Amino acid sequence: MSSDFSWPDRARLAMSFVVNIEEGSEMSIARGDKKPEPVDELGVSLGIPIRNHANESNYQYGINAGAKRVFSLFNARKIPVTVTAAAQALENAPQLVQYIQAGGHETCSHGWRWVHQFSLDEAAEREFIGKAVDSIQTTTGERPFGWLSRYLHTDRTRSLLAEAGFAYHMDDLSDDCPRWDSVLTNKGTSSIVIVPYALDTNDMKFWLAPGYTPQQWLDYAIATFDQLYEEGEQSPKMMSLGLHLRIIGRPGRIGVLKKFIEHAQDHEGVWFTTRLGIARHFKTQVPLPPNTFDSELQQ
Repeated sequence: MSSDFSWPDRARLAMSFVVNIEEGSEMSIARGDKKPEPVDELGVSLGIPIRNHANESNYQYGINAGAKRVFSLFNARKIPVTVTAAAQALENAPQLVQYIQAGGHETCSHGWRWVHQFSLDEAAEREFIGKAVDSIQTTTGERPFGWLSRYLHTDRTRSLLAEAGFAYHMDDLSDDCPRWDSVLTNKGTSSIVIVPYALDTNDMKFWLAPGYTPQQWLDYAIATFDQLYEEGEQSPKMMSLGLHLRIIGRPGRIGVLKKFIEHAQDHEGVWFTTRLGIARHFKTQVPLPPNTFDSELQQ
C-alpha cells in the first residue's frame, strides 16, 4: 500500500460489515440438485438424494425472522453494509430487497446461486457471472460491482469479473488492506481492486463449532477491532465482519452484534462503509498499475 494512502477524514479504520444472503439459493433436491445442502447447524450432511426439510426450514428462518433483526439493527444505527447476495435468494425473497434499499446498502454478488463455481468450465462460469449480474440488476435496480464466490474460485474468475465490469473481488484473505491486482482479459490487461475478506471473525463459526458461544465470538471480534484500530494510528486498516441472517439473526446471538456495533461506534476515526466504498476510495488514492485499465464498468 502507498505510504500516502489514507481513509476519508484520516480515519484509522474502515469498518466493513458483510451480510451474506444465501437463504433460498442453497443446494436442494427441490431445486433439482443431486443432494441437499450440506451446511447445517447440526453438522448433518446428507449425501443421499432426499430432501432435508429441517435444514431447509433453518435457512428459511433467516428470511422469516433473522432478516428483520439484522437489518433493523443496522438501519437504526445508520450503518451501510455490503450485502453479499446469491442472486436467486433475492429472486425468491423480494422482501429482502426492501430491507437493502431502506438502509441504502450495497448489493455484492455471491453468485447466481450459493453453489460451487470452481468446477465450471469457462463458458459456464461466464454465464454464471452474467446471470448473477442480470438478476441482481432486475431485483434491486442496480448491478453488483463486487463478487464473492462460495469458498473457491477458478484461475480465470478474476479475469471474467474484470471483463464483466466489476470494481472489486473479495475472494482473498491475505491482508487487512485493499490492493490492485492485474489480470489479462479479452480487452487487454485490466486491474481490479482486491478488497480482502476475513473468516476468523465470521459468524459461521457458530455452525462449525457447536460449543462456540456468542460471548466468545464477541470477545474475538472486539479484540480484532481493537488491534486494528491501534495499528491504524500508523497506517490505515480495514476490518471485515461476516454475518448471516440465519445465524447472527437468532435471538440468542443478535445481542452480541449490537454490543460490537456499540463498541465500534464508541471510537472516533472509524469509517463505516461498504466494500464498494472502500474500493472506489482506494482508486482515488493509489494509481493503477502501469499499462493497465480500470476494470469497473463506467456508467
